[in-house]
Amino acid sequence: MKTGGCLCGAVRYEVTGPLRNVVNCHCSMCQRMHGNFGPHSKALKTDLNIVNDQGLSWYETSSIARRGFCRECGSSLFWEPFDQDATGIVAGSIDSPTGLQTIGHIFVEEKSDFYAINDDLPQFEKSSEGSLPDDYK
Repeated sequence: MKTGGCLCGAVRYEVTGPLRNVVNCHCSMCQRMHGNFGPHSKALKTDLNIVNDQGLSWYETSSIARRGFCRECGSSLFWEPFDQDATGIVAGSIDSPTGLQTIGHIFVEEKSDFYAINDDLPQFEKSSEGSLPDDYK
């Protein structure tokens, strides 16, 4: 089991099943939410248990997904697509050690111009469409 939460502790969660390794999302929404790219793990919705939701708020960012954050401290925590059985979890909110590795980059066509991607991991102009290992479609 892995645990995690926000900066102030008003949101805490547990993941009872496997976590997908980290995918860096470079879309314009992640840039605004995270200040750069969004490093996301992912777990099945049935494996994600919110144990303290005192500060949890959801914001519908598009017709396909909503984002969960702490309304007390502002920490970004979740990306939840409406049509998938899984929830994206901001990797930095997972308690260490995570045991996770970065496996790829998505939405690189929207990447900001102030940094470069300097690794040899797979890059996708848009979504990976579930083609990265252990990704849930």
